[in-house]
Amino acid sequence: MKRIKIVRTIFAAAIIVLMTACHQKEHHREHIRELLTTHPVRQNISVPRDYVCQIRSIQHIELRALEKGYIEKIHIDEGQLVEEGSKLFQVMPRLYRAEYEKAKAEHDFAHIEYENTAALQKKNIVAPTELLLARAKLKEAEANLTLAQVHLDFTAITAPFSGITGRFHVRKGSLVEEGELLTTLSDNSEMWVYFNVPEAEYLEYKRETGRNHHQAVKLVMANQEEYEQVGKITAIEADFNNETGNIAFRATFPNPERILRHGQTGNVILETALDEAILIPQKATFEILDKRFVYVVDEENTVRARAISVLAELPDLFVIEDGITEEETILLAGLRKVRDGHVIKPRFQDPAKVMAGLQVYAE
Repeated sequence: MKRIKIVRTIFAAAIIVLMTACHQKEHHREHIRELLTTHPVRQNISVPRDYVCQIRSIQHIELRALEKGYIEKIHIDEGQLVEEGSKLFQVMPRLYRAEYEKAKAEHDFAHIEYENTAALQKKNIVAPTELLLARAKLKEAEANLTLAQVHLDFTAITAPFSGITGRFHVRKGSLVEEGELLTTLSDNSEMWVYFNVPEAEYLEYKRETGRNHHQAVKLVMANQEEYEQVGKITAIEADFNNETGNIAFRATFPNPERILRHGQTGNVILETALDEAILIPQKATFEILDKRFVYVVDEENTVRARAISVLAELPDLFVIEDGITEEETILLAGLRKVRDGHVIKPRFQDPAKVMAGLQVYAE
């Protein structure tokens, strides 16, 4: 009986071992999965970079009172488009008109006196010095008349250029001092858009464009809509900011519909051309801590995790700076189903077909 029990025990153990082996073999077979693979792509692309920007009018000035007095009349409204030379404000001109009339009368008297002295000098009735004295008095009277005319003209505030008026800081009847702010005037026919560029990207930009820095740029407004007009980079500041390491660029945008106003903000889109860039789909990567990896499939169909350096990010794509080449095979799907060292059954998909379903900024 004991022998029978021992044989049965040995037989049961053998069955368990056999079943365990079969289960492990079956489990191992399940891990050899058929997964999608592809190659990285090398091609010329254009990488868009966006920068926060500040929008300014090409001319934006403060209009101030040139003489002391009461505001007699306001000829325009806030936010109105005015033409160059249009009258905007009128400061009460009575005092300055009286001064002008007085200066004009003195000028006329000096002129008559000079004419009479000149006639007498021709007849040698008066000395030549008398004529010189009369001429000097006439010159002084002309200068006083011109000065009075200037003061009178200063009572009328006119537009030095065509533009849009700002908020009024005075009203009709307000007493204003010389130099007091009345309103602002902005020429919005074109807009200057300022944005800061890091030193490394500035050097890359200069390498791409050389001396011709009139590169086209786009503007995304605060409502995330792209502005319909295309701008050009027209100036780069002389000095870097030592605190931030940035340098200011200025782009000029036409503004025929006056949509853009002084003081707006947005984002400038500056595209940089990259030749022979290596691209991979973003979904073919995974991240551990602050590093990004791909699974590279070797000749024995074993997946190996490899760290990569990303140069730029595009919709659905990464531009690779270092880590893989276009000849290598990478795992495209099923990244969560494998681990480093697993063997797979690769199902290769042509890179062109993979990229066809992605957003690529190709040149």
